[in-house]
This record gives sequence, C-alpha cells and structure tokens, in this order.
Amino acid sequence: MLDAALLIFFPALMAFAASSDLFTMTISNRISILLVAGFLVFAFLAGLPLNVVGMHLLCGAAMLVITFTLFAFGWIGGGDAKLAAATAVWLGWALMVDYGAISAIIGGGLTLLIVFLRKQPAPQWVVESEWMSRLHDNKNGVPYGIALAAAGLMLYPQTAVWVAAAS
Repeated sequence: MLDAALLIFFPALMAFAASSDLFTMTISNRISILLVAGFLVFAFLAGLPLNVVGMHLLCGAAMLVITFTLFAFGWIGGGDAKLAAATAVWLGWALMVDYGAISAIIGGGLTLLIVFLRKQPAPQWVVESEWMSRLHDNKNGVPYGIALAAAGLMLYPQTAVWVAAAS
C-alpha cells in the first residue's frame, strides 16, 4: 500500500505543478505545501531516521533561501522558487547537484524552444487559445516549473524515501 501511494503522490503533484505552470504561468502554494507535508508523512511511514528527515528539511530551507534570492532579482517566479524548495526536501543534499544540472539542461532547452517559437508569427489557433497566446507573448516568462518537475521526476527513484520504502 505504501509503495502504491508513494508511486503516485510525488509524481502526481509534480505533473500538476508542471501543467499548471504551462497553462496558467502559476504554481499554487498548495502544491509546495502538500509536497513538504507528504514528504514528512512518507518519511515517517518509510522509517527514515529523524536526523535524515532533518537534513532533507534543511536542504529544502537552503534551496528556499537560494531560490527566493533569485526571485528577488526577478530571475525566476515565486512559484518556481517554492516548487524547487519543496522538491529539494524530497531529494535531499545527495541529489542537489544532479537536480540543478538536469533542471538547467531541461530549462535551457525549454527556454530556447519558447524563444524560437515566440519569434515566429502566431498562427490564428494560437491567438485564439488563452494559454497558448500567453505562452507566445514575449512579455511573459518561461514556465520553468516544467523543467523543475521533470528533473524531480527523473531523480525521484533515487530519493531516500523511495529507497527506504522499496527495501
């Protein structure tokens, strides 16, 4: 039962965050809150030691400081900052370099694609679609939550919670 819930919980929230960012250019605070609360529940159920849970929470707090600094400079959105921090809680210190690298590669590719598409004239079907029109608008940012979620999903099977629950 724990395996099934663990298999669904994190991926579902990450997919929801990515799709929300794509369609609305926002990521609800509720997603980040649910991710952190869910981590605590699953960590307890998987039997992770308290010191390991504490280190994961510290990792998330450190990521929040870093990403909110980036947000303060206007380089990323607030939802992206909170999603990265909540994801860091699940991944922990051991996966942070990989998370940063994978997010940067996916996010860079996504950004280049969107910049390229924004240079093309928008077809009528894009103009008629609210979310696609917003995505095509040069005044808007890039839905970087897609890259953050994809990187988190790629690394998820290596997390301490996943490994503890699987053993």
